Amino acid sequence: MSELINNREVDVPEQTRRQAMLKEIIKELHAGKSVEEVKARFEEAVGDVTVAEISAMEHSLMTEEGIPVSEVQRLCSVHTAIFKGSIEQIHRSSKPEEQPGHPVHTFKLENREIERLVNFRLDLHAAKFQKNDSEELIFKLLEDLSLLLDLDKHYSRKENLLFPYLEKYGIYGPTKVMWGVDDHIRRMIKEAKAALSSYSGNAADIGVQLTEIIKEVNEMIFKEENILLPMSLDKLTEDEWVKIARESDEIGFCLTAPEQEWIPERAAEPEGAALQGEAVGAAPQEGFIRFETGLLSLHQLETVLNHLPVDLTFIDENDVVRYFSHGKERIFARTKAVIGRTVQNCHPPQSVHVVEKLLEDFKEGRKDAEDFWINIKDKFIYIRYFAVRDETGRYMGTLEFTQNIAPIRALEGQKRILSE
Repeated sequence: MSELINNREVDVPEQTRRQAMLKEIIKELHAGKSVEEVKARFEEAVGDVTVAEISAMEHSLMTEEGIPVSEVQRLCSVHTAIFKGSIEQIHRSSKPEEQPGHPVHTFKLENREIERLVNFRLDLHAAKFQKNDSEELIFKLLEDLSLLLDLDKHYSRKENLLFPYLEKYGIYGPTKVMWGVDDHIRRMIKEAKAALSSYSGNAADIGVQLTEIIKEVNEMIFKEENILLPMSLDKLTEDEWVKIARESDEIGFCLTAPEQEWIPERAAEPEGAALQGEAVGAAPQEGFIRFETGLLSLHQLETVLNHLPVDLTFIDENDVVRYFSHGKERIFARTKAVIGRTVQNCHPPQSVHVVEKLLEDFKEGRKDAEDFWINIKDKFIYIRYFAVRDETGRYMGTLEFTQNIAPIRALEGQKRILSE
């Protein structure tokens, strides 16, 4: 061990000292030291590092040192360069995650397909394109990038299924950082597609874009498999993995799909393992709800809400997601894992400030509604937010109302007879 360790208080717990050293080294990086210089010091001073220590360190950088999420994201690749080859392998006597259908097995299965796509097809076509920017190669690159956009499902399952469970264990930092990098990769792919679609002879610039995409996608695979997934395996219970596996279909899979349903070797879920929101997936219980204007059974009410041609999401006065409707064609992914999660953690770090400003306006009474509209492929999405207040004007929460109004906008003339 180096002088770093010798300078520490001897009665400080080993884990705390290692955390402090890790933080100091990352702060030196932040101050401008080179990766190679810091990496050598890291190896000398710390040696192997566990994924839990990386998680705690990133969390500490943001919460204790005040380093913004965006800055930790910038350092993320540097962290990876340092930690690569140093992370302890976690050995387990039994490995359900290696069984087909387990969410971790599926994530890794997808990663192998993503690797094949970026490291063989995309890399090969990108190299050829630098020598011959023919229309045929432009088409092949566009095809590769369109396929690569399928990783949105892979990333979305992390963000909407896995991250909520990690947050239940108090892990926020790594998830925010990774979500930001996910969005950066999505954005780079779309920008490269746009550049190729309107190609104007700037082959070198596009080559730089493609090289960066390949690098970032590979780095993300490394981070997932050496940090995120081992950390998740350490924290999540078997019941939680079962729920993630069951809900994965809601979002879909990237370039491949699980070979089979994962059924853990056990008789039943243990009692007392229920988490907040677990009962959401249960069948509606019998019973009636009396309104001022009528009476509905719980089953009728839920069925009616799910038949509305809109997606509804309600968050309470504490910004916690309490309900979403479950129509046949949801516009934005919602999984039961978001129930009980704060709405701030359901959005990418880059857009959280917009959410918080909107909620602040609602809570302070400055606004009662806000509308947005965006284009997504062939859909024209109308998103409306309403402050929900009781009869005294007290803020009770916010209702999100999302609808594809493209068919409505396309209406012309009038219709007065039944369709055949």
